[in-house]
Amino acid sequence: MEGNRCHVVVVGGGIAGLAAAWYLRQGGEGVRVTVLDGARRIGGKLLAAEVGGVSADVGAEAMLARRPEGKDLARMAGLGEELRHPGTTQAAILTRGALRPMPAGTVMGVPSDLLGLARSGILSPGGLARVPLDQILPATLPTTDVSVAAYIRARMGSEVVERLIEPLLGGVYAGQADRLSLDATMPKIATVARSERSLLTAAREIAAETPKNAGPVFATLRRGMGSLPEAVAAASGAEIRTGVMVRELSRTETGWRLVAGPVPEPEIIEADAVIVATPGPSASRLLAAEVPRAAAELARIEYSSMAVVTLAYPREAFPELPTGSGYLVPPVDRRPVKAATFSSVKWPHLVEANPDLILLRCSIGRLGEEAVLQRDDAELVALAMAEMVEVMGVRGLPRDSRVTRWGGSLPQYEVGHLDRIARVRAAVAAQPGLALCGAAYDGIGIPACISTARTAAARILDHLDPGGEWQGKADSLTELTKG
Repeated sequence: MEGNRCHVVVVGGGIAGLAAAWYLRQGGEGVRVTVLDGARRIGGKLLAAEVGGVSADVGAEAMLARRPEGKDLARMAGLGEELRHPGTTQAAILTRGALRPMPAGTVMGVPSDLLGLARSGILSPGGLARVPLDQILPATLPTTDVSVAAYIRARMGSEVVERLIEPLLGGVYAGQADRLSLDATMPKIATVARSERSLLTAAREIAAETPKNAGPVFATLRRGMGSLPEAVAAASGAEIRTGVMVRELSRTETGWRLVAGPVPEPEIIEADAVIVATPGPSASRLLAAEVPRAAAELARIEYSSMAVVTLAYPREAFPELPTGSGYLVPPVDRRPVKAATFSSVKWPHLVEANPDLILLRCSIGRLGEEAVLQRDDAELVALAMAEMVEVMGVRGLPRDSRVTRWGGSLPQYEVGHLDRIARVRAAVAAQPGLALCGAAYDGIGIPACISTARTAAARILDHLDPGGEWQGKADSLTELTKG
């Protein structure tokens, strides 16, 4: 404690850590916040870069608009006027030799409209005929967490898993449906699966629950989601230090001690409270000495790697301009590119910046496909260009390109994930002045990460002055989190 001010250190300068710093500011002048990050920049997986003279996201490009946390934080950081929504979200599946429209009414890939599914041509005749058997097969009511693939395959057959579920989950987690948790990745489906015999009926009910005037599903910022971290950091009033790697975390009589920097010249930082906002493996290392049970659980969370190849083509390179937002590719089709986004079509504001340019991005790499990521940047660009020639008939070379690698960036919510996180939180709850937040816990999207940050900040404010002047602020943050 410095004078009458409490010192809180946030380890990790991704959007979760920065959001935590912003929420801690609600404690007023009595809280001093320092954010430490081992990288040379803040922002984690949010990064915008210039490609073809246009600022484009080369990391996460959007946030869910129907969850309020992301848009609310953008507004509170002064970026309310920068919010933008997609021009289209009509995606396709590249499978069985053609681009095929995503059937309307799917719930994370689970079909609810058999006629629309048939018209899409995504499934073979045999695969299509298997789906309605879901309505007459004996019930499959899981009593514990199961994999996404195990449940959906039992209800609708293998082709739905291979050609609809896998590409959707691959786009979000870069993972495998046979390993991902139904409870953690498809909570609405998991809930109805425990009581509803027919998955098709359940999907129809879930799809019908979405109001027709619910508004856009996604949002971004005019200068890209990569502009959010700097704005939040500035609004937080925190001291932001990059290039500072925290190596150790230990309890003291009055709080916590952090050891940062190189071993020969360590830097000791004292704090009244700490929020760890780093990925699972690094959080595990920091917690190993003081919270070994949480550390052991976090160490078991696997992370997948991927790369984003951004290409900038002149408009005349496309015989026909794309009309949809992009497409996904099932792993069963064995293509190196797992997804393509037509950024200039999806985000009209990019066209305003340069009307003569078509920006697109190709995602490469899933869990288990790390070999393709061992190729150098030029090879990855060549793979993406070949994809555009074959699929879109693109002529000529791009004006500019960029490869952005995200090694170990996406946590895998495998079967049992929710129970694992409950055990982590139970262990951390016994440690006063310590909290966790980030993508490893309640969702990998931006709003979900911000929600964990808000919960962490509320816990720390409550700890610093239980029942005192900050209690009302902590309570209000907690109520916002519940909302």
